[in-house]
Parts: sequence; structure tokens; C-alpha cells
Amino acid sequence: MPKIKPIDPARFAFHFPPDRSIQPAEHKPGPPERIDGLTAGIVHMTHAPPHGGEMHPDGDELLYVISGRVRVICDSDPEPLPLATGEACIVPKGEWHRLEMLEPTTLLHITPGPGHEHRPVGR
Repeated sequence: MPKIKPIDPARFAFHFPPDRSIQPAEHKPGPPERIDGLTAGIVHMTHAPPHGGEMHPDGDELLYVISGRVRVICDSDPEPLPLATGEACIVPKGEWHRLEMLEPTTLLHITPGPGHEHRPVGR
């Protein structure tokens, strides 16, 4: 049986492939790696995301604010959704959305894959 080891969530996301295993995935520059399954990560936001929105065609995404404040802006709703410490939302499959940081924020996301699309900043 493998030994249980600590994993630094500041350095690693977590992949949940269809076989129900959990695999650490080291953060790398650029967009996050998407797998056939779910990816969970803890993100420390100190500036705006590097894209103008994203969409996940394979399933819903969970966003949970551990600390800080953001707004979730979706194409289908003209009213941004504010989220503060301890609050969460589910972004439906296929919904274009982006986050606007209101203050430095630590966010947990559980994101479906493998598909994803990003818009360039400014769109």
C-alpha cells in the first residue's frame, strides 16, 4: 500500500480521472492542464485572470471562495454574482464566465474536463 504523503496545494492541483483515483498535478506556466475527469485546485488571486472568460463544455464547475471577494460574470446574466469568504456557486456546463477580483482572493475550483475554451483578455 502506498505511503500517505503531504501535498502542497500551492504547488499542485488535483486530478480526479474516471477511475476515481486522485493524482497531484504540479502547476505549470500557462493554462491549466485539463483531463478527462475533474480537476480541483486552490488558486491565490492577486490580479485579474489571464483570459477574458472561459467555458467548460463537459460539465458544471464549482467555485468556492476560501477568503477574499470576487464577482462572477456570466454571458447569460447581465447581473454579476458577488461571492465573498465562505460563499460558492456552480457555473453550469457551457456557460461563458469570468472572475473579477474585488480584493485578493483564495479560491477553490472543481473544474470538469477535458474540454475548455478561453477568450482573450479584452473581449
